[in-house]
Amino acid sequence: MSAARPRTPRGPAFWTGLGGLGLVTIIGAATSVGAAIMCAALYLAVTFIVAAVRGHSWLGRTTRRASTAAIALCTAVAIAGASAMPPAATPSASPTPSATASATPSPTPEPTTEVIDGDQPVTGVEDLAAPELPGQVDVAAVAQHATPQTALAAATLLTVKGRAPKTGYDRANFGARWADVDHNGCDTRNDILARDLTGLTYKPGTKDCVVLTGTFADPYSGTTIAFQRGDKTSSAVQIDHVIALSDAWQKGAQGWDASTREKFANDPLNLLAADGPLNAQKGDGDTATWLPPNNAFRCTYVARQVGVKYTYGLWVTEAEQNAMVAVLSTCPDEPLPAGSTVPEAPVVAPEPAPVVTTPAPAPVPVPAPAPAPAPAPAPVPAPAPAPAPEAPASVYYKNCTAAREAGAAPVHRGDPGYAKHLDRDDDGVGCE
Repeated sequence: MSAARPRTPRGPAFWTGLGGLGLVTIIGAATSVGAAIMCAALYLAVTFIVAAVRGHSWLGRTTRRASTAAIALCTAVAIAGASAMPPAATPSASPTPSATASATPSPTPEPTTEVIDGDQPVTGVEDLAAPELPGQVDVAAVAQHATPQTALAAATLLTVKGRAPKTGYDRANFGARWADVDHNGCDTRNDILARDLTGLTYKPGTKDCVVLTGTFADPYSGTTIAFQRGDKTSSAVQIDHVIALSDAWQKGAQGWDASTREKFANDPLNLLAADGPLNAQKGDGDTATWLPPNNAFRCTYVARQVGVKYTYGLWVTEAEQNAMVAVLSTCPDEPLPAGSTVPEAPVVAPEPAPVVTTPAPAPVPVPAPAPAPAPAPAPVPAPAPAPAPEAPASVYYKNCTAAREAGAAPVHRGDPGYAKHLDRDDDGVGCE
């Protein structure tokens, strides 16, 4: 019987290798069991390769065939471990209260600094589908037929210019967040919550100012949200600047003074309570880049955007105006919101009364004038009658009295008793 082979002592290299094996296995296990198996097998395969190259013995053998078999086995185990690893998951942000999930009211809500608005990022936005935007329209043609003083007519009157650089924009340019500009003792955020929510409860000691809970019918999504004030729940309902502050900055607000910008940021005309994730999805988009998913609210939403821009003299880009007109063309009688400046009605001059022209009568042909009659010949005077012979001298009348007494008057020339002293006018008849 042969003597037992002396046992080889375990040196520092062995324990270092064993520690390395344990370390890589633990690192892999932090991900999954498959990763742990893969890391350990790869570590052993590398160890066996190094041992074979250096001619070290392991398990009492130094043959290359044994080393090759061990390396192949470790490689196969590493591949199997990699196959067992779960697919990599895309990390997603933790969900926030959504329009379909309401926050559970707590008896004593924790205090929070209410600064929620469109400038504050909200998680979960990547899960929201972008709304479909309108196509191209002929703005000039629409303007000719738009009813005056409607939102559609006002949209065609907005100044069209390119977007200015965003250089210098900061939220602080528009004053403190939710300032009490109307001096009613309540900040603007709570004013809008009180305006747009129902079933309100208020924080005690705030004189019905700080809204704790309420029911919100969100116009952007068409859903209902149960609002609960708190660090982790207030963002479910945000206050949206209908015209985003940075959009206003790039379209005219850079030239305003500080008081005008603060008024704009807190003007109820430009503020709506909105679903938090949808408000974050909108960001600083204008009508050309974002519209509410709720189609039934789009006309009202765009009319408010038009009203704000017309009231404050902000301009629009060509694409933005096109989108406004395209939406409002589906509701041409949509009015501008209360509080906005309404364009003056155009003065239409009365149409002149139509001139009725009576056609001139057809000309009547004028006959050619008849030839002038030949002048009548001058009358030829009749020849004077020959003097009648005087009456015989045997009859004599001294005068006409005598002739009348004799019954001879009148006495004609040639009659007995005719004489010139009886015919003084010498017309041939005496004693007429």
